[in-house]
Amino acid sequence: MNILVSACLMGCPCRYDGKGQACPEVLALRDRHHLIPVCPEQLGGLPTPRPPAERRDGRVVSREGNDVTEQYRRGGEAAVELARLLGCTCAILKERSPSCGHGEIYDGTFSHARVPGDGIAAALLAEAGLKVLGESQVHLL
Repeated sequence: MNILVSACLMGCPCRYDGKGQACPEVLALRDRHHLIPVCPEQLGGLPTPRPPAERRDGRVVSREGNDVTEQYRRGGEAAVELARLLGCTCAILKERSPSCGHGEIYDGTFSHARVPGDGIAAALLAEAGLKVLGESQVHLL
């Protein structure tokens, strides 16, 4: 199976802080599946590193107050197109991210408080019919 995966979960240094966050459970899937790394933020044109951002009132706003919603939307749309081109039926995404979070994201106050919700790319991928999981849900495959 071809699986779209948040590139940071594969150790790629693409997170907002310029680091990766390799997830052993995700990496173990390489033995049975084709993992396609993707970073929607980079696909949307944002640099790495970049200021942290969170979803607030339907938008994505950086800690400095800059609205980066359009870049996040472009990146999400590019991730959907990549999934379609490569026949991905599932995505494993970084939890709580304003782009990749699924089911729970940070609340937009930059206080580490969480609220129910989805990141922009996660929502677009789910709307496109992909099964979307966070890294702690790999066992559900």
